[in-house]
Amino acid sequence: MSDGNTENSADIDTPSVSNIMVVDDDITFCRVLSTAFSRRGFRVCTVHDTADTITVAEKYLPDAVVLDLRMPGISGLELITPLRNIIPDIRILVLTGYASIATAIEAIKLGAVYYLTKPADADEIIARLNEHNGNPAAPVKNDLLSARRLEWEHISKVLVTCNGNISAAARCLGIHRRSLQRKLNKRPVRH
Repeated sequence: MSDGNTENSADIDTPSVSNIMVVDDDITFCRVLSTAFSRRGFRVCTVHDTADTITVAEKYLPDAVVLDLRMPGISGLELITPLRNIIPDIRILVLTGYASIATAIEAIKLGAVYYLTKPADADEIIARLNEHNGNPAAPVKNDLLSARRLEWEHISKVLVTCNGNISAAARCLGIHRRSLQRKLNKRPVRH
């Protein structure tokens, strides 16, 4: 992840977002991202534990949240609705190293404004948080997904359907729970 210079932020319009809360259990990542946002003139707070997220949001009242999808405890997806209940017009960007179409769709359905995969730099995150409309000119890729990637997407969809319950998802998939856990611990293939 690049920290970038403040010169790069000149390409970004004046932000409609000024207070950002970063929720991620990776303390180093939070520190780097927080520093990058601060250098670009944003006020930033970080949260490393999902249990503290709502309390901090009620106190801090951020304009935007950069929310890690996969953390110990509850999923980042489970924090979207409570955050939107506190601050209805909050801009939530879900950031993850474990991208899947199923979780991206769920994040958007729940009210996130964008979904990015790690690594993402501060300028890209800020640009996405400040977008208020979709981009109809976004490039459409014609690449077909590999069988391994399709398997990962199917597992992710079933896991979302089972509310993150690994045992229930394993039963739906017809595989042993430990086999599913092993598959989930592997990074998904890109294509």
